[in-house]
Amino acid sequence: MDERPNWAPGDIDLERPSIARVYDYWLGGAHNFAADRAVANKVLADAPIVRDVVLNHRAFLRRAVRYLLDQGVRQFLDLGSGIPTVGNVHEIAQSVDPAARVVYVDVDAVAVAHSRAILAGNPLVNVLQTDVRDVPSVLKSPEVAELLDFDRPVGVLMVALLHFMPDDQDPHGMVAAYRDAVPPGSYLAMSHAGYEEGEWDPAWDEARGEYDRGVTRLTYRTRHEVEALFDGFELVEPGVARLPLWRPDSPDDLDDNAAHFLGFGGVGRKS
Repeated sequence: MDERPNWAPGDIDLERPSIARVYDYWLGGAHNFAADRAVANKVLADAPIVRDVVLNHRAFLRRAVRYLLDQGVRQFLDLGSGIPTVGNVHEIAQSVDPAARVVYVDVDAVAVAHSRAILAGNPLVNVLQTDVRDVPSVLKSPEVAELLDFDRPVGVLMVALLHFMPDDQDPHGMVAAYRDAVPPGSYLAMSHAGYEEGEWDPAWDEARGEYDRGVTRLTYRTRHEVEALFDGFELVEPGVARLPLWRPDSPDDLDDNAAHFLGFGGVGRKS
């Protein structure tokens, strides 16, 4: 049995795997336990591509946050945040401006409990446990109202989130509700599993099946469908692009598979 570190709340069962901690392990973080690593390694054994996918979504998050900081954004709403682990939003933002503010939102009780323990003592970061699809509950929460000023631009982050929302859950409506709540000059950063129309590879069905069984249900969307989620935002260059190709830090970061990566990223500005 793992010893309980000070960041693990006493009411959390360390022997029960947590998807949030599985992700932490895939990202190379330290906030996970043997039960989580066992699940994570089982998924990787069946679908080794998963780790590369997860790492690319996190790398996109870092690049997108740095871009928003360059545009003057100093407050962020991270939806479906999981555990704020390696390359998290508040560390990136506050390294540029110590006064930057971040609210993490997740429905997973384990992720939220760990996050609150990790972030205790940082007055400019709040953690909210609620379903991100319940937009009024998010926006009216004390955690959001206390930190975020909706008279100033907000960076709304939906990284590796919407591919867990099938069409019958109305992801378009959810994005539109957040868009309408933030002022002009705000941004939406989004990453999403997907492929080009006419490009389907049967192997992707196998990867999705392993992910569905080991983690949670996944919905692929085409580039066109991902672009449609940015309705009401003006996409910044290079638009919706393969995840590794969205403003890479260096050409050396790109491998031969970058142009065929199974997912897209983009950032849009509300005029």
